[in-house]
Amino acid sequence: MTRKKKPFPILENITITDFAAEGKSIAKVDDMVIFTTLAVPGDIVDIQITKKKKNFAEGRVVNYKKLSETRAIPFCSHFGVCGGCKWQNLPYEKQIVYKQQQVIDNLVRIGHLDLPEVSPILGSKKTQFYRNKLEFTFSNKRWLTTEDMQSGKEYPTMNALGFHIPGMFDKVLDIDKCWLQDDISNQIRNFIRAYALEQNLAFFDLRSQEGFLRNIIIRTSTTGELMLIVVFFYEDKTLREKMLSAIAEKFPQITSLIYIINGKANDSITDQETIVYKGNDHIYEQMEDLRFKIGPKSFYQTNSEQAYELYSVVRNFANLSGNELVYDLYTGTGTIANFVAKRAKKVIGIEYVPEAIEDAKINSAVNNIDNTLFFAGDMKDILNREFIEQYGKPDTIITDPPRAGMHQDVIDTILFASPNRIVYVSCNPATQARDLSLLCEQYKITKVQPVDMFPHTQHVENVVLLEKK
Repeated sequence: MTRKKKPFPILENITITDFAAEGKSIAKVDDMVIFTTLAVPGDIVDIQITKKKKNFAEGRVVNYKKLSETRAIPFCSHFGVCGGCKWQNLPYEKQIVYKQQQVIDNLVRIGHLDLPEVSPILGSKKTQFYRNKLEFTFSNKRWLTTEDMQSGKEYPTMNALGFHIPGMFDKVLDIDKCWLQDDISNQIRNFIRAYALEQNLAFFDLRSQEGFLRNIIIRTSTTGELMLIVVFFYEDKTLREKMLSAIAEKFPQITSLIYIINGKANDSITDQETIVYKGNDHIYEQMEDLRFKIGPKSFYQTNSEQAYELYSVVRNFANLSGNELVYDLYTGTGTIANFVAKRAKKVIGIEYVPEAIEDAKINSAVNNIDNTLFFAGDMKDILNREFIEQYGKPDTIITDPPRAGMHQDVIDTILFASPNRIVYVSCNPATQARDLSLLCEQYKITKVQPVDMFPHTQHVENVVLLEKK
């Protein structure tokens, strides 16, 4: 007979003092650091410990004894459950203060870097409805909140269309209103859910891999165009056409209505055929005098207006005169490459995803840009000494790697290339700090500019300029 584990204690009257990585709240009890969520500095709370290690513990707030004077009232009814927008309970002007400090802490504590004065973070003008892309999941296993279960309300159906619950791959929170994307997104999603329930269409079962309806993806743009992608698990032409026809009739403003039949075990659509039901196979995004063609699989920064601010910082840091050879690493769909091309002699973009490179080439053609060259493949395999000897030593390197940062081989090749300037864009200041510490063998950090792309989250972008010592 196994001995029953003693539950961890509840710590009472604990003051939240700060934020840590991943947006977690911090408190200290004696020499023990406590991490929790959904609390802000200044809150006094009771915390149920859920995990305990030697020097730290994790827990959840079970009682708010006193609320912080700086606390904000969350505007979303799904706050605290869906897993997104975890900082809605903090005023935006405070959010960007903590994000700026997060950048500085990472660069100094992890990278041990010598920094110039860090420029004030560029906050997002829009703090609601700022995203241009959202994905929603159909599930026959609706997540019921504590309030739902205590209400005594009966749920004749457990079908849901919304966001995955964090840590619960098969549970989906039914979303009524999301404040991240233009309200047309809410109207489309709610209509599709109502239609599917009325027609008794089978919502997907993520465990048993059964059901007709799988996902929808909604993309909007500053040009006013609108793309809807409906993903079905299997083909049923009668049901599919009836549903897509109803959507097209209800929302004539959809300029690109696309469907996918995805019968594999995961939700990724990168390897799936996209079929146009009505309209175009793309939408356009506008930035200054440039137009960017966006297909159903294209990557584009999800905060369009703030992306312009980010790319403007990159262009200013690059300080191009028109005579430079520029390498744009992790170029994606070539947005930055095309954005700076008119001020460079030549721009070479490298990206892992072949489809993204095809989009980059199209975007150059659409904008009559003829001084770009794009390559698809693993960065560490393509960017080597032979490549540089063939295509030339860059005067400037712009690099915008994924959250994991750059591979050691890539850093070694950058040091070999020895450009005059490196502009390093990062969505993860922790891995950026690690990479910068290696680059600073030969370079000096001269400018640091944080940019907030995602209000009400802990995420922050950071742009660093390095100049050769």
